[in-house]
Amino acid sequence: MRAALALARRGLGNTWPNPAVGCVVTRGARVVGRGTTAPSGRPHAEVVALAMAGEAARGATAYVTLEPCAHHGRTPPCVDALVAAGVSRVVVALGDPDPRVNGQGIAWLRAADIAVETGLLVGEAEEINLGFLTRVRLGRPMVTLKIASTLDGRIATRTGESQWITGPAARRTAHALRGRHDAVMVGVGTVMADNPELTCRIEGFKPVATVRVVADSHLRTPLTAKLLATATQSPTWFLCRDGAESERRDGMRGAGAEVIEVASGEMGVDLPAGLQALGARGITRVLVEGGARIAAALLRADLVDRIAWFHAPAVMGGDGWPAAQAFGIGALASMPRFERVATNIVGDDTLSEFRRMACSPA
Repeated sequence: MRAALALARRGLGNTWPNPAVGCVVTRGARVVGRGTTAPSGRPHAEVVALAMAGEAARGATAYVTLEPCAHHGRTPPCVDALVAAGVSRVVVALGDPDPRVNGQGIAWLRAADIAVETGLLVGEAEEINLGFLTRVRLGRPMVTLKIASTLDGRIATRTGESQWITGPAARRTAHALRGRHDAVMVGVGTVMADNPELTCRIEGFKPVATVRVVADSHLRTPLTAKLLATATQSPTWFLCRDGAESERRDGMRGAGAEVIEVASGEMGVDLPAGLQALGARGITRVLVEGGARIAAALLRADLVDRIAWFHAPAVMGGDGWPAAQAFGIGALASMPRFERVATNIVGDDTLSEFRRMACSPA
Protein backbone atom coordinates (compact mmCIF):
# COMPACT_ATOMS: atom_id res chain seq x y z
CA MET A 1 0.00 0.00 0.00
CA ARG A 2 2.88 2.39 0.68
CA ALA A 3 4.07 1.79 -2.88
CA ALA A 4 0.55 2.49 -4.16
CA LEU A 5 0.44 5.74 -2.16
CA ALA A 6 3.80 6.79 -3.65
CA LEU A 7 2.35 6.17 -7.12
CA ALA A 8 -0.70 8.27 -6.22
CA ARG A 9 1.50 11.20 -5.19
CA ARG A 10 3.04 11.22 -8.66
CA GLY A 11 -0.34 12.14 -10.11
CA LEU A 12 -0.98 15.20 -7.95
CA GLY A 13 -1.70 18.22 -10.15
CA ASN A 14 -2.21 16.16 -13.29
CA THR A 15 -5.36 14.05 -12.89
CA TRP A 16 -8.12 16.60 -12.24
CA PRO A 17 -11.09 16.41 -12.19
CA ASN A 18 -10.31 12.85 -11.06
CA PRO A 19 -8.42 11.98 -7.88
CA ALA A 20 -4.78 10.89 -7.98
CA VAL A 21 -4.87 7.13 -7.34
CA GLY A 22 -2.17 4.47 -7.14
CA CYS A 23 -2.57 0.72 -7.60
CA VAL A 24 -0.17 -2.19 -7.03
CA VAL A 25 -1.02 -5.78 -8.02
CA THR A 26 0.82 -8.60 -6.25
CA ARG A 27 1.04 -12.40 -6.41
CA GLY A 28 2.53 -13.59 -3.14
CA ALA A 29 5.54 -11.39 -2.49
CA ARG A 30 5.98 -10.47 -6.17
CA VAL A 31 4.71 -7.24 -7.69
CA VAL A 32 3.21 -7.97 -11.12
CA GLY A 33 1.56 -4.62 -11.90
CA ARG A 34 1.78 -0.95 -10.98
CA GLY A 35 -0.30 1.99 -12.07
CA THR A 36 -1.18 5.59 -11.36
CA THR A 37 -4.10 7.52 -12.77
CA ALA A 38 -3.01 8.96 -16.11
CA PRO A 39 -2.93 12.71 -16.84
CA SER A 40 -6.43 14.20 -17.11
CA GLY A 41 -7.79 11.08 -15.40
CA ARG A 42 -7.67 8.56 -18.25
CA PRO A 43 -7.07 5.66 -17.80
CA HIS A 44 -7.42 5.00 -14.08
CA ALA A 45 -4.69 3.46 -11.94
CA GLU A 46 -6.36 0.04 -11.65
CA VAL A 47 -6.63 -0.35 -15.42
CA VAL A 48 -2.97 0.60 -15.90
CA ALA A 49 -1.78 -1.85 -13.22
CA LEU A 50 -3.97 -4.69 -14.52
CA ALA A 51 -2.71 -4.17 -18.06
CA MET A 52 0.88 -4.50 -16.81
CA ALA A 53 0.00 -7.63 -14.83
CA GLY A 54 -1.81 -9.37 -17.69
CA GLU A 55 -2.68 -13.00 -16.88
CA ALA A 56 -0.70 -12.76 -13.65
CA ALA A 57 -3.59 -10.69 -12.23
CA ARG A 58 -5.77 -13.82 -11.97
CA GLY A 59 -5.88 -14.79 -8.30
CA ALA A 60 -3.76 -11.76 -7.33
CA THR A 61 -4.23 -9.02 -4.72
CA ALA A 62 -4.77 -5.40 -5.80
CA TYR A 63 -3.80 -2.61 -3.39
CA VAL A 64 -5.69 0.59 -4.28
CA THR A 65 -5.43 3.96 -2.53
CA LEU A 66 -9.07 4.93 -3.21
CA GLU A 67 -12.22 2.84 -3.60
CA PRO A 68 -12.50 1.68 -7.24
CA CYS A 69 -15.15 3.56 -9.21
CA ALA A 70 -18.47 1.85 -9.93
CA HIS A 71 -19.93 4.20 -12.54
CA HIS A 72 -19.47 5.00 -16.21
CA GLY A 73 -17.76 8.35 -16.79
CA ARG A 74 -15.09 9.04 -19.39
CA THR A 75 -13.89 5.49 -18.62
CA PRO A 76 -15.73 2.25 -17.72
CA PRO A 77 -16.01 1.28 -14.02
CA CYS A 78 -12.75 0.06 -12.49
CA VAL A 79 -14.65 -2.60 -10.55
CA ASP A 80 -15.52 -4.21 -13.89
CA ALA A 81 -11.83 -4.33 -14.80
CA LEU A 82 -10.90 -5.90 -11.46
CA VAL A 83 -13.62 -8.54 -11.74
CA ALA A 84 -12.76 -9.33 -15.36
CA ALA A 85 -9.06 -9.67 -14.48
CA GLY A 86 -9.91 -12.32 -11.90
CA VAL A 87 -8.24 -10.77 -8.85
CA SER A 88 -9.12 -12.61 -5.65
CA ARG A 89 -8.56 -9.79 -3.13
CA VAL A 90 -8.66 -5.99 -3.12
CA VAL A 91 -7.20 -3.87 -0.31
CA VAL A 92 -8.58 -0.30 -0.28
CA ALA A 93 -7.06 2.51 1.76
CA LEU A 94 -9.89 5.05 1.55
CA GLY A 95 -13.56 4.99 0.62
CA ASP A 96 -14.69 7.35 -2.15
CA PRO A 97 -17.28 9.90 -0.92
CA ASP A 98 -18.39 10.71 -4.49
CA PRO A 99 -22.13 9.84 -4.45
CA ARG A 100 -21.64 7.88 -7.68
CA VAL A 101 -19.34 5.52 -5.73
CA ASN A 102 -19.56 5.89 -1.91
CA GLY A 103 -19.40 2.21 -0.99
CA GLN A 104 -20.88 0.87 -4.22
CA GLY A 105 -17.46 -0.08 -5.59
CA ILE A 106 -16.68 -2.17 -2.51
CA ALA A 107 -20.16 -3.73 -2.52
CA TRP A 108 -19.82 -4.61 -6.22
CA LEU A 109 -16.49 -6.36 -5.63
CA ARG A 110 -17.86 -8.34 -2.69
CA ALA A 111 -20.89 -9.35 -4.74
CA ALA A 112 -18.42 -10.85 -7.23
CA ASP A 113 -16.90 -12.97 -4.41
CA ILE A 114 -13.75 -10.85 -4.21
CA ALA A 115 -12.38 -10.38 -0.69
CA VAL A 116 -12.19 -6.67 0.20
CA GLU A 117 -10.31 -5.06 3.08
CA THR A 118 -10.48 -1.34 3.84
CA GLY A 119 -8.74 1.30 5.95
CA LEU A 120 -5.09 0.38 5.45
CA LEU A 121 -3.01 3.61 5.78
CA VAL A 122 -6.22 5.60 5.47
CA GLY A 123 -4.69 8.76 6.99
CA GLU A 124 -1.99 8.95 4.33
CA ALA A 125 -4.55 8.32 1.61
CA GLU A 126 -6.75 11.14 2.95
CA GLU A 127 -3.82 13.56 2.93
CA ILE A 128 -2.94 12.74 -0.69
CA ASN A 129 -6.53 13.13 -1.83
CA LEU A 130 -7.45 16.11 0.35
CA GLY A 131 -8.11 18.18 -2.76
CA PHE A 132 -10.51 15.65 -4.27
CA LEU A 133 -12.22 15.06 -0.91
CA THR A 134 -12.64 18.81 -0.34
CA ARG A 135 -14.19 19.29 -3.77
CA VAL A 136 -16.64 16.41 -3.27
CA ARG A 137 -17.60 17.39 0.28
CA LEU A 138 -17.48 21.20 0.15
CA GLY A 139 -17.69 21.97 -3.58
CA ARG A 140 -14.38 23.84 -3.61
CA PRO A 141 -10.73 22.89 -4.13
CA MET A 142 -8.18 22.49 -1.37
CA VAL A 143 -6.38 25.82 -0.92
CA THR A 144 -2.63 26.01 -0.26
CA LEU A 145 -1.36 29.50 0.56
CA LYS A 146 2.26 29.94 -0.53
CA ILE A 147 4.26 32.81 0.99
CA ALA A 148 7.87 33.86 0.42
CA SER A 149 8.96 36.40 3.02
CA THR A 150 11.72 37.70 5.25
CA LEU A 151 12.01 36.47 8.82
CA ASP A 152 9.72 39.30 9.91
CA GLY A 153 7.02 38.34 7.42
CA ARG A 154 7.62 40.98 4.73
CA ILE A 155 7.00 40.10 1.08
CA ALA A 156 8.15 43.35 -0.58
CA THR A 157 9.95 46.59 0.25
CA ARG A 158 8.03 49.78 0.87
CA THR A 159 8.55 50.60 -2.84
CA GLY A 160 7.08 47.24 -3.92
CA GLU A 161 10.33 45.45 -4.83
CA SER A 162 9.95 41.69 -4.23
CA GLN A 163 12.12 39.86 -6.77
CA TRP A 164 13.82 38.02 -5.28
CA ILE A 165 13.50 37.69 -1.51
CA THR A 166 14.26 33.96 -1.53
CA GLY A 167 17.02 32.19 -3.45
CA PRO A 168 17.11 29.95 -6.55
CA ALA A 169 16.60 26.69 -4.64
CA ALA A 170 13.46 28.04 -2.98
CA ARG A 171 12.12 29.29 -6.30
CA ARG A 172 12.65 25.86 -7.89
CA THR A 173 10.82 24.27 -4.96
CA ALA A 174 7.98 26.74 -5.48
CA HIS A 175 7.75 25.63 -9.13
CA ALA A 176 7.49 22.03 -7.93
CA LEU A 177 4.62 23.15 -5.66
CA ARG A 178 2.89 24.59 -8.72
CA GLY A 179 3.41 21.26 -10.43
CA ARG A 180 1.57 19.40 -7.66
CA HIS A 181 -1.48 21.67 -7.87
CA ASP A 182 -4.11 21.89 -10.58
CA ALA A 183 -4.21 25.68 -10.53
CA VAL A 184 -2.25 28.72 -9.35
CA MET A 185 -4.20 31.77 -8.18
CA VAL A 186 -3.20 35.40 -7.59
CA GLY A 187 -4.89 38.73 -7.20
CA VAL A 188 -4.80 41.33 -9.94
CA GLY A 189 -2.40 43.44 -7.87
CA THR A 190 0.26 40.74 -8.23
CA VAL A 191 -0.31 40.63 -11.97
CA MET A 192 0.02 44.41 -12.27
CA ALA A 193 3.16 44.53 -10.12
CA ASP A 194 5.06 41.44 -11.34
CA ASN A 195 3.56 40.45 -14.73
CA PRO A 196 4.06 36.75 -13.83
CA GLU A 197 3.72 33.66 -16.04
CA LEU A 198 2.53 31.37 -13.19
CA THR A 199 3.74 28.21 -14.92
CA CYS A 200 5.73 25.24 -13.62
CA ARG A 201 9.11 25.76 -15.27
CA ILE A 202 10.74 22.46 -14.33
CA GLU A 203 11.15 20.55 -17.57
CA GLY A 204 9.21 17.30 -17.61
CA PHE A 205 7.77 17.77 -14.11
CA LYS A 206 4.17 18.47 -15.06
CA PRO A 207 2.58 16.91 -18.15
CA VAL A 208 -0.70 18.80 -17.68
CA ALA A 209 -0.57 22.59 -17.98
CA THR A 210 -1.25 24.55 -14.80
CA VAL A 211 -4.48 26.53 -14.82
CA ARG A 212 -3.70 30.20 -14.05
CA VAL A 213 -6.46 31.99 -12.09
CA VAL A 214 -6.62 35.74 -11.42
CA ALA A 215 -9.08 37.41 -9.06
CA ASP A 216 -9.69 40.57 -11.10
CA SER A 217 -13.06 42.12 -10.30
CA HIS A 218 -12.92 44.84 -12.98
CA LEU A 219 -10.72 42.94 -15.48
CA ARG A 220 -7.85 45.42 -15.12
CA THR A 221 -5.22 42.95 -16.33
CA PRO A 222 -3.54 44.49 -19.41
CA LEU A 223 -4.17 42.62 -22.65
CA THR A 224 -0.38 42.68 -23.11
CA ALA A 225 0.23 40.71 -19.87
CA LYS A 226 2.23 37.47 -20.09
CA LEU A 227 -0.76 35.53 -18.83
CA LEU A 228 -2.86 36.59 -21.81
CA ALA A 229 0.01 36.26 -24.29
CA THR A 230 0.24 32.55 -23.36
CA ALA A 231 -3.46 31.87 -22.68
CA THR A 232 -3.75 29.52 -25.65
CA GLN A 233 -0.91 27.35 -24.26
CA SER A 234 -1.83 27.34 -20.55
CA PRO A 235 -5.46 27.67 -19.40
CA THR A 236 -6.03 31.17 -18.01
CA TRP A 237 -9.17 32.00 -16.03
CA PHE A 238 -10.28 35.36 -14.65
CA LEU A 239 -12.70 35.67 -11.73
CA CYS A 240 -14.56 38.96 -12.13
CA ARG A 241 -17.67 40.51 -10.65
CA ASP A 242 -21.05 40.22 -12.33
CA GLY A 243 -21.50 42.93 -14.94
CA ALA A 244 -17.83 43.60 -15.66
CA GLU A 245 -17.17 45.74 -18.73
CA SER A 246 -18.17 43.75 -21.81
CA GLU A 247 -15.32 45.06 -23.98
CA ARG A 248 -12.78 43.84 -21.43
CA ARG A 249 -14.49 40.44 -21.24
CA ASP A 250 -14.51 40.12 -25.02
CA GLY A 251 -10.85 41.13 -25.27
CA MET A 252 -9.74 38.52 -22.76
CA ARG A 253 -11.86 35.81 -24.32
CA GLY A 254 -10.45 36.77 -27.69
CA ALA A 255 -6.96 36.16 -26.29
CA GLY A 256 -8.00 32.65 -25.26
CA ALA A 257 -8.81 33.24 -21.57
CA GLU A 258 -11.96 32.14 -19.77
CA VAL A 259 -13.87 34.82 -17.86
CA ILE A 260 -15.90 33.58 -14.89
CA GLU A 261 -18.39 36.02 -13.39
CA VAL A 262 -19.21 35.70 -9.69
CA ALA A 263 -20.86 37.89 -7.08
CA SER A 264 -19.08 40.94 -5.70
CA GLY A 265 -17.32 40.68 -2.37
CA GLU A 266 -13.95 40.99 -0.70
CA MET A 267 -11.13 41.26 -3.26
CA GLY A 268 -13.82 42.78 -5.49
CA VAL A 269 -15.11 39.27 -6.11
CA ASP A 270 -16.67 36.86 -3.64
CA LEU A 271 -13.80 34.42 -3.04
CA PRO A 272 -15.95 31.61 -1.60
CA ALA A 273 -18.11 31.83 -4.73
CA GLY A 274 -15.00 31.97 -6.90
CA LEU A 275 -13.61 28.80 -5.31
CA GLN A 276 -16.96 27.10 -5.78
CA ALA A 277 -16.77 28.03 -9.48
CA LEU A 278 -13.31 26.45 -9.68
CA GLY A 279 -14.60 23.31 -7.98
CA ALA A 280 -17.51 23.11 -10.43
CA ARG A 281 -14.95 23.07 -13.26
CA GLY A 282 -13.11 20.15 -11.70
CA ILE A 283 -10.22 21.91 -9.93
CA THR A 284 -9.23 19.97 -6.79
CA ARG A 285 -6.00 21.72 -5.66
CA VAL A 286 -5.22 25.43 -5.96
CA LEU A 287 -1.98 27.14 -4.93
CA VAL A 288 -2.52 30.78 -3.97
CA GLU A 289 0.65 32.83 -4.46
CA GLY A 290 -0.40 36.28 -3.45
CA GLY A 291 -0.44 38.96 -2.59
CA ALA A 292 -1.18 40.23 0.86
CA ARG A 293 -4.76 41.22 0.11
CA ILE A 294 -5.90 37.84 -1.21
CA ALA A 295 -4.03 36.07 1.60
CA ALA A 296 -5.91 38.10 4.20
CA ALA A 297 -9.25 37.57 2.48
CA LEU A 298 -8.82 33.79 2.35
CA LEU A 299 -7.58 33.57 5.94
CA ARG A 300 -10.45 35.71 7.21
CA ALA A 301 -12.94 33.46 5.41
CA ASP A 302 -11.19 30.35 6.84
CA LEU A 303 -10.57 28.98 3.35
CA VAL A 304 -6.88 28.11 3.73
CA ASP A 305 -6.24 24.39 4.20
CA ARG A 306 -2.44 24.35 3.90
CA ILE A 307 0.36 26.94 4.09
CA ALA A 308 3.78 26.64 2.45
CA TRP A 309 5.90 29.43 3.94
CA PHE A 310 9.40 30.17 2.64
CA HIS A 311 11.50 32.32 4.99
CA ALA A 312 14.64 34.05 3.76
CA PRO A 313 17.33 34.75 6.39
CA ALA A 314 16.81 38.51 6.25
CA VAL A 315 14.89 41.24 8.06
CA MET A 316 13.16 44.10 6.25
CA GLY A 317 11.41 46.13 8.91
CA GLY A 318 7.93 47.43 9.51
CA ASP A 319 7.70 49.61 6.38
CA GLY A 320 7.85 46.52 4.14
CA TRP A 321 4.68 44.94 2.81
CA PRO A 322 3.23 42.28 5.16
CA ALA A 323 2.44 38.73 4.06
CA ALA A 324 -1.23 39.37 4.84
CA GLN A 325 -3.08 42.64 5.13
CA ALA A 326 -5.03 43.46 8.26
CA PHE A 327 -8.21 41.44 8.58
CA GLY A 328 -9.70 42.56 11.84
CA ILE A 329 -8.45 40.12 14.47
CA GLY A 330 -9.37 41.54 17.88
CA ALA A 331 -8.86 38.46 20.04
CA LEU A 332 -6.31 35.66 19.97
CA ALA A 333 -9.11 33.10 19.90
CA SER A 334 -10.23 34.48 16.53
CA MET A 335 -6.96 33.77 14.73
CA PRO A 336 -6.88 31.03 12.09
CA ARG A 337 -4.61 28.36 13.55
CA PHE A 338 -2.39 25.81 11.84
CA GLU A 339 -0.05 23.04 12.91
CA ARG A 340 3.42 22.54 11.46
CA VAL A 341 3.82 19.27 9.57
CA ALA A 342 7.28 19.73 8.02
CA THR A 343 10.31 22.02 8.02
CA ASN A 344 13.04 21.79 5.38
CA ILE A 345 16.15 23.78 4.54
CA VAL A 346 16.01 24.85 0.89
CA GLY A 347 19.31 26.43 -0.10
CA ASP A 348 19.77 29.42 2.22
CA ASP A 349 16.04 29.55 2.97
CA THR A 350 13.62 27.56 5.13
CA LEU A 351 10.32 26.03 4.01
CA SER A 352 7.75 25.39 6.73
CA GLU A 353 4.56 23.57 5.86
CA PHE A 354 1.38 23.84 7.90
CA ARG A 355 -2.10 22.36 7.84
CA ARG A 356 -5.37 23.61 9.23
CA MET A 357 -5.88 22.65 12.86
CA ALA A 358 -8.32 19.79 13.23
CA CYS A 359 -10.58 21.95 15.42
CA SER A 360 -10.79 24.67 12.76
CA PRO A 361 -14.05 24.65 10.73
CA ALA A 362 -13.75 23.46 7.11
